Amino acid sequence: MSQQTHADRRGSVIQENVAGWGDIARLLRGGDNGALVPVVMPRNSRRNTWTALLWFGILALLAGVMMSLGSSRSDNALGGAAWSAVAVPTYAVGAIAVVLGALWWWRSSIVEIEQGTTGVLTTYGAVVGELDPGRHYLWHPWSRVEFVVDTSTEIPYSAPVVACPTRENVPLTSIEFFLKFRITDAVLFVRTIGASNFDLVLSNSVQDAIRQRSRQISTERAYDLRGSDVADMQELLNRQLARYGVRITGCNIPDVQLPVQYRQHLATRERVAKEKVAYEQEWELTRKRRIDNLLMDIERSKKTRDAKIVEVNAALNQARKDVAQMLEEQETEAQRVRFEIETRGRAGLTAAENEAKAQQRLATAYRDNRAVLRYELAQRRLDVGTALAKGAPKPFVVDTDGGSQDTSALTTLLTAQLLPRLGSGGSETARALGARVTESSRERGDDEQ
Repeated sequence: MSQQTHADRRGSVIQENVAGWGDIARLLRGGDNGALVPVVMPRNSRRNTWTALLWFGILALLAGVMMSLGSSRSDNALGGAAWSAVAVPTYAVGAIAVVLGALWWWRSSIVEIEQGTTGVLTTYGAVVGELDPGRHYLWHPWSRVEFVVDTSTEIPYSAPVVACPTRENVPLTSIEFFLKFRITDAVLFVRTIGASNFDLVLSNSVQDAIRQRSRQISTERAYDLRGSDVADMQELLNRQLARYGVRITGCNIPDVQLPVQYRQHLATRERVAKEKVAYEQEWELTRKRRIDNLLMDIERSKKTRDAKIVEVNAALNQARKDVAQMLEEQETEAQRVRFEIETRGRAGLTAAENEAKAQQRLATAYRDNRAVLRYELAQRRLDVGTALAKGAPKPFVVDTDGGSQDTSALTTLLTAQLLPRLGSGGSETARALGARVTESSRERGDDEQ
């Protein structure tokens, strides 16, 4: 019901009205019963009655002048006084009539044009110019403001176009076209077309432009007309309406209505498309989630790997440090041992050199004292010989052959008992002498070496 009402709705209506000067602003700004009123023809409030009053005053002044002349030329004093008495009020009435006529003329010549509008001035029905906003004085009795045109407001205009066929010749229910126009040349507008005729021309131009656009698009993309770029249509309308003094300042397509059956088909397609989009979004979310999980696992693995690499590097650095420290310690120990060996070797070498020097000196001393040593050795040999001689056993001669008389058995027994005692004392003495001889021999051999 509402869709049908929307399809049958008429667009904007442009018309011109006749109104008094007090209603011009209201009609130009608010329209008349929903109709747009860009042009108002003001009712003519100027009357030429002031001309009769002005002519009456002039005639009265002329009559007063004639009366004054008559009184001055009259031979009768009474008649001259009568003419003078009548001329004075005639002068007064004429002067008052002239002043009132002039004031009436001044007041009726004042015209005030509203801000944002332009007045079209005519004389004897012919357009002679334009009046800008503000107060103007029309001194010519037959000059008048024939039209008051709104030339500053951008007037909105809506024109729904029904049964527009698409490329597939499918008639669209309606296409609503919205535009804004402004009258740029008031004289050209009122002289060539007028507001009522302009409504018909604009509606036909819009319908023609909309139908051309709808023929260029497929039915399934009809909704793309909503909010689409219509700069080419605006340029086309401006070319068509430029000769009327009108310029289109903006336009768009706010709504497109498709046939019910095709709309249901599109609704089904949209629903399927939305479900497809929903599935794609869900799959995209799932894919992103899986990718994020994989990336997180990869990052976690990288972090673990980096941590292990750090640990390995730390262990390797520690091992290198330990090896370096151990090598340094070993080198230090080796240097210490080398220094110790070198020190010991130098000390041993020095000691050996000193001992060799001492032995050399001692040998030199022994060679020098060889005679003394030989003398001492000979002396020691003599002492040893003397000691051996002293300790040598004394021979006892026992005559067993009968040279003695005392050869009895008792004598033999006593001799046998005394011989061992003598032999033991002699042996001890012999051992002491032998030891002294041996020591002397050793010392001699060492000296010789």
